[in-house]
Amino acid sequence: MPKLLTLALIVGNRGFFPDHLAREGREAMIGVLEKAGIRVIALTPEQSKFGAVETPDEARRCAELFRRHRDEIDGIVVTLPNFGEERGIVDAIRHSTLHVPVLVQATPDRTDDMKISDRRDSFCGKMSACNNLRQYGIPYSITTLHTETPDSPEFAKDLQWFAGACRVVNGFRNLRVGSIGARPTYSTRTCASPSP
Repeated sequence: MPKLLTLALIVGNRGFFPDHLAREGREAMIGVLEKAGIRVIALTPEQSKFGAVETPDEARRCAELFRRHRDEIDGIVVTLPNFGEERGIVDAIRHSTLHVPVLVQATPDRTDDMKISDRRDSFCGKMSACNNLRQYGIPYSITTLHTETPDSPEFAKDLQWFAGACRVVNGFRNLRVGSIGARPTYSTRTCASPSP
């Protein structure tokens, strides 16, 4: 039976965007991951505001949590229910010292609900977060569409692909490679002991 996949979750948040979106986004993403049979490691609302990462202190706490579970974590999902604080996201990953696949997802705005109390601007936030990941040399993957809701069929396919990528990367840990085939040319002159 295959090992249960464990993903670390970073929920982005940014102070001047509606906080309730971070709370709702975290709950939605955890629900989707758990429904897919994935174990989730994430900050709780007791450890940070809504269990999201925004400030340097929250990034540090998130990194510490991930380090404690480093032997269990197969990959990291970054979810952006609003614009997100890109520096907090990058610092959480950098300071965790994990070298696992990273998937960045952003939730779209609804064109029929663009008032300030529900404005996400995750579209732009994803570009900013990915730009920072690139600057720090952290490899990442993105979803098929630039923005996808966690409960969409598109994200379900992307999650399935990402889970497979995590399993492949995990399978290569401690890999030993052997070479089988003809021996290279062997010269007795260079290997024989000198004559007495």
